[in-house]
Amino acid sequence: MDCYTANWNPLGEETFYRKLELYSMEWGLREDLRDCVVAAAPYGGPIALLRNSRRDKTPSARPLLEIYSASGLLLASVPWKSGPLVHLGWTAGEDLLCIQEDGTVLVYNLFCEFKRHFSMGNEVLQNHVLEAQVFHTEFGTGVAILTGALRFSLATNIDDLKLRRLPEVPGLQKAPPCWTVLAQDRVTMVLLAMGQELFLLDNTSCSVLTPPGLSPSAGPFLHVAVSFTHRLLALFCDSGCVWMGAASLKEKFCEFNTGIRTPPKQMVWCTRPHSRQRAVVLAWERQLMVVGNSSECIRFVLDEDSYLVPELDGVRILSRSTHEFLHEIPEASQEIFRIASMAPGALLLEAQKEYEKESQKADEYLREIREQQLLPEAVGQCIEAAGYEHEPETQKSLLRAASFGKCFLDKFPPEGFVRMCQDLRVLNAIRDYQIGIPLTFTQYKQLTIEVLLDRLVLRRLYPLAIRICEFLRLPEMQGVSRILAHWACYKVQQKDKSDEEVAQAINQKLGDTAGISYSDIATRAYDCGRAELAIKLLEYEPRSGEQVPLLLKMKRSKLALGKAIESGDTDLVYTVVLHLKNELNRGSFFMTLQNQPVALSLYRQFCRHQERETLKDLYNQDDNHQELGNLHVLGGYGQKRIEGRVAALQNALDEFYKAKNDFAAKATEEQIKLLRLQRHLQEELDKPYLDLSLHDTVATLILDGHHKRAEQLYRDFRIPDKRYWWLKINALATRGDWEEMEKFSKSKKSPIGYLPFVEVAVKHHNRYEAKKYAPRVPPEQRVKAFVLVGDLEQAAEAAMERKNEAEMSLVLSRCSPGTDGALAERLNRARAQLLKK
Repeated sequence: MDCYTANWNPLGEETFYRKLELYSMEWGLREDLRDCVVAAAPYGGPIALLRNSRRDKTPSARPLLEIYSASGLLLASVPWKSGPLVHLGWTAGEDLLCIQEDGTVLVYNLFCEFKRHFSMGNEVLQNHVLEAQVFHTEFGTGVAILTGALRFSLATNIDDLKLRRLPEVPGLQKAPPCWTVLAQDRVTMVLLAMGQELFLLDNTSCSVLTPPGLSPSAGPFLHVAVSFTHRLLALFCDSGCVWMGAASLKEKFCEFNTGIRTPPKQMVWCTRPHSRQRAVVLAWERQLMVVGNSSECIRFVLDEDSYLVPELDGVRILSRSTHEFLHEIPEASQEIFRIASMAPGALLLEAQKEYEKESQKADEYLREIREQQLLPEAVGQCIEAAGYEHEPETQKSLLRAASFGKCFLDKFPPEGFVRMCQDLRVLNAIRDYQIGIPLTFTQYKQLTIEVLLDRLVLRRLYPLAIRICEFLRLPEMQGVSRILAHWACYKVQQKDKSDEEVAQAINQKLGDTAGISYSDIATRAYDCGRAELAIKLLEYEPRSGEQVPLLLKMKRSKLALGKAIESGDTDLVYTVVLHLKNELNRGSFFMTLQNQPVALSLYRQFCRHQERETLKDLYNQDDNHQELGNLHVLGGYGQKRIEGRVAALQNALDEFYKAKNDFAAKATEEQIKLLRLQRHLQEELDKPYLDLSLHDTVATLILDGHHKRAEQLYRDFRIPDKRYWWLKINALATRGDWEEMEKFSKSKKSPIGYLPFVEVAVKHHNRYEAKKYAPRVPPEQRVKAFVLVGDLEQAAEAAMERKNEAEMSLVLSRCSPGTDGALAERLNRARAQLLKK
C-alpha cells in the first residue's frame, strides 16, 4: 500500500491528487503543441490538430488537419483547403467544428469527412472573427464569437441554429484579455473581463459584476475559467492571485496567490462531483500548478509543452509523448489505501491478502470488522474503489476482497458487485490502446452505455460494440440490431465490392434480425449513388410500405407499383398510382395501368368519385361501352337543366346500343320519353313533375284529376293492367273520389278482382263504399270481404254456403258473445255437422 500511494499529492489535510499516465503517445509530432490549433473532445474523446496553422506565414505550406484517438492513433487526416482557421471544437456527438475567420463553421466527422457548414451571420462575415469558443449546455453544442467590431454573437444549439447578437460592452476598445460562456438557469451568457471589471452579457443587457471578497491588490483579470458543469468560476489576476467561487459570482470559496504574475497558458477546473475540495489547474510553459482551498498547492514540472482538457472529474494532460490524467483521489480509495488506514475496506483488503497467504491474520482482520458490524460497509468500499482504479490488477485485488467479504454476509445484494464487474470489463476494453477511449467510471456513468455504444459506432468499431451489447445482454432493438444497421449503412459506402457481393454480405450478417430496416440501409446506398444496390437490398425488406417510398424516390415507379399491389394495401397502391399519374404522360400512364388490373380497378374507383372525365377516357380506351353508358347516366343526373340531362341520356342510349344491351337501351329510351313528357306536363299544368318515377307521375295525375292524361301514360308506357288498376284505386281513394272509383270499377272487368277495392276503402275508413264491392268479390274471397266491411251475417252465410271450416272459424273469432250469440251458435252447429262428416 505504501508503494500505491507514492504518486499521491496532498492538497490540504484530507484531499489527495494523483497524475496517472493513460497512454504513451506515438503520434509522431514534429512540432510542439503550441504551434498547432488543438481541440480534444471531453469524455475521453478524440484529438484534432491543425498543423502549420496561421501562425506559420510560409505561403507554400498547406496546413494539415489531423484527428487522433486519445491514445495517439491517427484516425484520419486531410489537407486544409479552406480559409484561415480561428478555432477548433468538438460537439457533444463528436463532430469537429472548424470556425473560420469569415464566420463560416465547417462540420467534419471523426474521419475528416465533410458533413455540412453554416454561417454565423452577415455581421460576423463583414467584421471577421477575432476569437471563438465552442461550449456545451443542456440545449446542445453552442458557438460563441467575438467579432472585429468587438461584439459577441452566440448560437446556443448548432443543430437548431438561432443567432443572437449580445449587447455592446461600454468602453470596450480592444479585445478583452479573457472571456467565457456561462450557462445558468437555462440562460446562456458571456462573462468578460476588462481591467478590474467583469461584464455579464445576457440577451438584453450588459451588467457590471464584482467578485465577492476579492483582495484589493488583486489587479486586472487576465484569465477566466468556468467548470465542466458551469457552476464554478475561477479568475486569475495580474498579481498572480487566483479567485475561486460560484459562477453566479455571489459566493467566494477561496483565494490563492500563485506568486507568478505571468498569465498561464491555460487554466481549468479539476474537481470531482460531490467533492468538498474545489481545485483549479494552471499551466505555464514548464510548470503545472494545482490550487484549491488550502494554503499549499501542488506543483508538477512539465518536460514538454502540454495541453489541458477539462473533464467531469479531472483534467487530461496532453503532450508530445504522453497522455496523463490528473484527478482527486476518491474518498473510497483514500479510505482503503491511505497509509495505516483502519477503515473497514482497508482491513478487508488485508484480510483477503492474508487469506491467500493462508495466514491466520486473515481471521483476525475479519473478526475486527465483524465485531464493529462494518462488513457490509467494507464490501461496499472495495466495490466502489475498484471502479475508480485504472489498473486491472488493482481492480481485481479490490473485487477479490469484496467477494471474500460477501461470503460472510447472509443478505448482501449481489447486483452491485455484478454490475461493477460488468462495468469494469467494458471500461478496460475501451481503454485499450487500440481503442483509445480513456473513460473513468464517473464519466462512464454520466455518459451512459447507449452513448458509449454510439461513440464506438462512430469510430466504426462494430465488433467491439456488438460484443459489449451481448455481454451486457442489452435488448436487441437498443443494442445488436442498431449496431448492425449502422454497420450495414457503412458497408454500402465501400466502392471496392460489387452490388451483389455487398447485398449478400449484409443479408448474411443481418438476416431477419429484429429491428433492422433494410429500407433505411437501401436509402443510404441510394444516397451514395448505388441505386442497383439499393434495389437489391429492398428485396430483403419484408414490409412493402417501407419499400415503396424509396422506389418512388429512385424513379422506379413501375417496380414500386408491383410491390404495392403485392402488399395488398390499397392506400399504398393509390399512393403509387397518383405518383405515376404526375410522373408519366397520359398515354404511358394508361398503358402502365392496363398491365396491372388491380391498380386499374382501384384507379377507376378513385376516378368514379374524383375525376369522372378521366374515367371516361379510360373506358373509351378499353371500348367499354356499357360502363360509358352508365357513366353518361350518372353524369346526366348531375345536370340541373333538363336539356343537359336528356342529352347525356341520349349519349348513354348510343353507348348501350353499341354494347348490345337492349334492356338498358330500352330503359334509357323510355326515361328520355318520360323526361320530355314530364317537362311538358310541368309547363302546361304548372306543377313539379320532373324527376318523378313513372308510377308517381301517373299517381300524381290521378290525384290532380287528370284521368285522361293518366290513361294516356298507361297506354304509351304499356303499364301492366294489374299495376295500373292498383295504382288508380289507391290514388282515387287517397283523393276521396269514390264516385270515380265506382265508375272505374264498372268500366271493365277488374284484372285484380274486387277484394282490393274493399281493402282500399276500408283502409281509408269508408265501409259504406267498401260494402258496394263485397258482393262482387269471388266466392273464395267473399268471407274475407264481408269480415272486412263488418257484415258478419253475410260472412257467416258465405262461409256456411262454402262449408269451409277455416272461414267459419274466422267469422267466429270476430263474433262478440253479447251481440252475436245467435250467429255464433249457428256457426258452431254448422261447423260441428261439418266435422262429423
